[in-house]
Amino acid sequence: MHPKKLSRALAAALVLIAFSQWASAQGRAAAPFMVHQLTPNVYWVEGGGGNSGVIVGDKGVIVVDAKTTAAGGKELVEDIAKITPKPITTVILTHSDADHVNGVVSFPAGITIIAHENCRKEQQAALDEEKGGPPVAPPGVHEPLPPADRLPTQLISKKREQLKIDGVKLELLHWAPAHTSGDLVIYLPDQKIVFTGDIIALNNPAPNPILHREKGGSSEGYITTVKGLVSLNSDQFVPGHGDLQTKAAIQKQLELTEAKWEKIKALVAQGKSLDEIRAAVGDPPPAPPGAAGAARGGWNPRWPTFTEVTYRDLTSKGS
Repeated sequence: MHPKKLSRALAAALVLIAFSQWASAQGRAAAPFMVHQLTPNVYWVEGGGGNSGVIVGDKGVIVVDAKTTAAGGKELVEDIAKITPKPITTVILTHSDADHVNGVVSFPAGITIIAHENCRKEQQAALDEEKGGPPVAPPGVHEPLPPADRLPTQLISKKREQLKIDGVKLELLHWAPAHTSGDLVIYLPDQKIVFTGDIIALNNPAPNPILHREKGGSSEGYITTVKGLVSLNSDQFVPGHGDLQTKAAIQKQLELTEAKWEKIKALVAQGKSLDEIRAAVGDPPPAPPGAAGAARGGWNPRWPTFTEVTYRDLTSKGS
């Protein structure tokens, strides 16, 4: 076999093995979703990927994020039907990661799908990569593709967009590129509830949030965004993963992350290398492959650490 063809075959085999392991892990972890009620018309649903929000309006239902797979999206739709007979009319996506997006394929056709304009660009780039376009993820990383027939239909470009959908007031907020270039925070001012997406995700706690630099995520923008979160009049924050958070808890995460960012900035100014900075800020060594290794304290080598993203951000600016 030609060396180039052999290389491609080996790469494809590795992707298939990695995806099979991921799918197997999802199957082992499968459990019924848990539905939590926050107010008479607002719920959050955990399980099957990122947390989802369910907001029951006058005539229809607004959903925030759609789970990871078609099966997960179907289960979410079934859970919503147990809450209310009203139809799902709108889905709002907090960002483009597969575990928040791909389940939308199981939602009714013709619904409105709202996202930041950069979220749609990131989803389209993933589809284009499959057709031979430029890569959008680190080498060896492959997530299920977004559903091509369920891309966002209503795009947000402003930093603050005020909407009223089915009688519900919403504010869609984008302070800066943070976890990705296309993050949206969903704020319900009347209920004082916030859906943060992966800006806050407790499987990636402060001061080490995961930032997708390959999707335009930014460490400085992340801090700006979390400052925006704590400025909101709310004490109920539904994170992208994990349990409900208070403003005090998010303020503490902000302080830890900002302190680490400032230390990295000072070390960059001293001309320290990335490895020297990792040692100086006390980053753990790489974890063995898989979530279990990451849970033991090491970072998941699939993605750059917060330290690396900050270093790359600062050195690319010549800081």
